[in-house]
Amino acid sequence: MAKVESLGIVKVDAVHYYVRDLERSRRFYVDLMDFEELGESGPELTARGKQRSVVFRAGECVVVCSTPEGEGGRAARYLARHPDGIGTLVFQVEDVERTFRLLEERGGTPISEVTWVTEGDAKFGTFSITTPFGDTTFRFVERQGNFPLMPGMHSYEAPRGGKNRFKFGHFDHITSNFQTMKPALLWMEHVLGFEQFWDVQFHTEDVSEGRSSGSGLRSIVMNDPKSGIKFANNEPWRPFFKNSQINIFTEDHRGDGVQHLAITCEDIIESVRALRANGVEFMPTPGSYYDVLPERLKQIGVGSIEEEIDILRELEILVDGDHDRAYMLQIFLKDSAGLYGKSEAGPFFYEIIQRKGDQGFGAGNFRALFESIEREQQTQRL
Repeated sequence: MAKVESLGIVKVDAVHYYVRDLERSRRFYVDLMDFEELGESGPELTARGKQRSVVFRAGECVVVCSTPEGEGGRAARYLARHPDGIGTLVFQVEDVERTFRLLEERGGTPISEVTWVTEGDAKFGTFSITTPFGDTTFRFVERQGNFPLMPGMHSYEAPRGGKNRFKFGHFDHITSNFQTMKPALLWMEHVLGFEQFWDVQFHTEDVSEGRSSGSGLRSIVMNDPKSGIKFANNEPWRPFFKNSQINIFTEDHRGDGVQHLAITCEDIIESVRALRANGVEFMPTPGSYYDVLPERLKQIGVGSIEEEIDILRELEILVDGDHDRAYMLQIFLKDSAGLYGKSEAGPFFYEIIQRKGDQGFGAGNFRALFESIEREQQTQRL
């Protein structure tokens, strides 16, 4: 496909997370993750939307958590079909009217026309579209002037709670799981104008032949050339399709959807050590991963790394890379269902990532993550 005109996406503006227990979310973001609480929905917005919302932020990562207030609102409709999960991804754009026109010309499906709200000298324009990401919609926003938060949200006089002492930066990428991802890939290419960036496929049988069960995936990353926003997209991989943790996600989530969001940090060792001390739980990594890590780094062309492997082993941080000493470090929180011991909390989770020159997604770490999720799912189903 020939290159198409950019939608003018600037960044991920926010994610909208629908939850059953707003106080539990507040404890997670403020107490555990040290996000600041910026504001909440005003009485008019709460009544009109039939949901109560709170906004949390660390660095450029903004999370809006909403819980139903009565029946018929968006949060209630989403949660009637799914466990807690990401219902909307919000993108800041340069020109919302132009973005609307381009999407409609390419076959996008707007939910409404562009609407504008004015507060003093500031204006806020927005519209939403449906997507192939299950019940997750995309919202596009343009701010002119210093428009606070979102229309109907009341900012506190001063942020409450956290101070971002873990030094989170921005959302590095968004990962979604599908039972079949080709429709989403074609939509991202032909409607959004994204390009393929990276791909991998593997199965646990690849490294352990003769198994009677196992788990696998096929993953393709799509990239917005202008903003650099990346979507990692996964589908189950044979021969044990039903056992794939991607398929298990879609069953637990009751449909396709956003599996995790990756958050950047300045120093992952410092951040993870402090997060663990603060009570944050992560997916386990087997000790054997670190036994073979030096040799694997040589094989992929990274060679030596700045961090001590014993410290990475202690904190269970993963390492991967490509060549020329470029690498990245990452770790994955337990999913919400595992954190709270309740399936209704959902299979969504966060990744913490620090990039040191490598912009890929680490095929080796995909395997390690895959095995960790598989073990966690097996434990939860016992």
